[in-house]
Amino acid sequence: MKTTEEFRVEAIDAADRLFYSKGVQAVGMDELRTEAGISLKKMYSMFPSKESIVLAVLHKRQNTWNTGIAEAAARVTGPREKLLAVYDFLTEWFNTDDFNGCGFINAFGELGATVPAVAELTRTQKESFQTYMAELVADAGGPAFLAPQLAILAEGAQTTAAISGTPDAALHARAAAETLIDAALGARA
Repeated sequence: MKTTEEFRVEAIDAADRLFYSKGVQAVGMDELRTEAGISLKKMYSMFPSKESIVLAVLHKRQNTWNTGIAEAAARVTGPREKLLAVYDFLTEWFNTDDFNGCGFINAFGELGATVPAVAELTRTQKESFQTYMAELVADAGGPAFLAPQLAILAEGAQTTAAISGTPDAALHARAAAETLIDAALGARA
């Protein structure tokens, strides 16, 4: 017999698949319950509102993002290479069959104006990424202004890849990041 936590994980995974492929507003609770294989009563006992499951999905996506960029950085050595590993992670992600852009940007676009919790969680995720980039830039001995520039490249690459339907944006963002990093680190030398 499944535990409540196992049902919860299955519901979040199902919601993530549906929201990411169709959009949050296009998916009703009946479709979600069918995809998850959970009764509507059980679904509402775990998630009292659609907003609560959207937030759970975004928390899952934040963990996936954080793990992905950390693992990419762990595969390389040197501070410059760790900065560039973010773009290598993007290349891998953009080449997956189900890539459909940033789940946070997608949710913000649909709900940010009407669901303050989605807007706040999206802002928190984006700030967390900027903080991560700032730590990598500091480790590389780079100037503070470099971190937001590199973060904007990564964010723009996600949107561009989703709209264009090709992974090329990650390669272009990586090349631009190399130029910025080398100019910034060269200026510090």
